[in-house]
Amino acid sequence: MSSPADAATTLAASEEVLGTLSPSRAGDFLTCPLLYRFRHVDRLPERPSLDAVRGTVVHRVLELLFDLPAVERTPERAAGMVPAAWAEVREREPAVEAEFAATGTTEEAWLGTCGTVLARYFALEDPTRLEPAERELYVETLTDTRLLLRGFVDRLDVAPDGQLRVVDYKTGRAPGVGFEGRALFQMKFYALVLQRTRGVLPAMLQLIYLGSGEIIRYVPDESDLRATERKVEAVWEAISTARASGRWEPRPGKLCGWCSHQALCPAYGGTPPPLPAD
Repeated sequence: MSSPADAATTLAASEEVLGTLSPSRAGDFLTCPLLYRFRHVDRLPERPSLDAVRGTVVHRVLELLFDLPAVERTPERAAGMVPAAWAEVREREPAVEAEFAATGTTEEAWLGTCGTVLARYFALEDPTRLEPAERELYVETLTDTRLLLRGFVDRLDVAPDGQLRVVDYKTGRAPGVGFEGRALFQMKFYALVLQRTRGVLPAMLQLIYLGSGEIIRYVPDESDLRATERKVEAVWEAISTARASGRWEPRPGKLCGWCSHQALCPAYGGTPPPLPAD
C-alpha cells in the first residue's frame, strides 16, 4: 500500500534520507506503537470507516468548490457535487460498500450526512470571499538530521502582504478544552515544513471542525516550531528504537474500540503476525 506522497515527492532519488515522517504517521505512533507497526510496517488492510470516507468525500467537494467562479460557490452547488465526489471515492475504495450493510446504514441516509456536514461549512466561512493560493498542497522538507517531513495541506491562503494561513478541515467534532494537542501538532508540523521551504513563519493555523461547527485558530511562533522539530525528531528516534528491537508495544486506550487490528493485539489476547523480513 503506497502513499500518495510517494508519487508527489520531488526529492531526488540520490538524496540521503534518514527516514520519512508525516503528521498521521507520527500521530499513529504516539497513539499506539503497535498500531504504527500494523499500519506502516506490516501494512495490514483495514476496514473502511463510513465516518472516514465521509471526510474524504467532504474534503474533495471543498477542494473542487474553489474551482468554481466565486459567485457559484453556494451550499446548493456544493451539495450537488457530493454524488460525483462519492463516485470517485467509491471507485478507489470499493470495500466501503459492505460497510452500509454491516452498520445498517443506507447509502441515501449517509449521503445526507455528507450534505449536512458541508452545510455547516458555509456557516463558518464565506467561500465567495476567498481565493486560496493552494489546495491539497504537498509539502516536504529535510531536517538537519536528514529526516524527511512531508504531508498534504488542505488549504493554504496567502495574504497580499505574503502572510500565510494554513487551513485544515475536520469532519468530526472539535476536541474539548485542553485536548487540542494532537490536531495542533499536525498544524505546527505543516508550519515547520512551510517555514523551512518558504522562509516564512505562517501567521495563522486554522482548524475548521465541520462536525460541530467550530473553528480553532492558533498563532504559532518560532519557539513553537523549534519545539515541534524536537518532538518530531524524538518520535522518529522512538520509532527507530522499536524497529531495531522489534518491540512495538500496545498502548490500550479509548480509541481501541475503533481499531481494525484488535484481534491481533496482545492487550486483547491476540498475537501479532511475524514481522516482515525487510
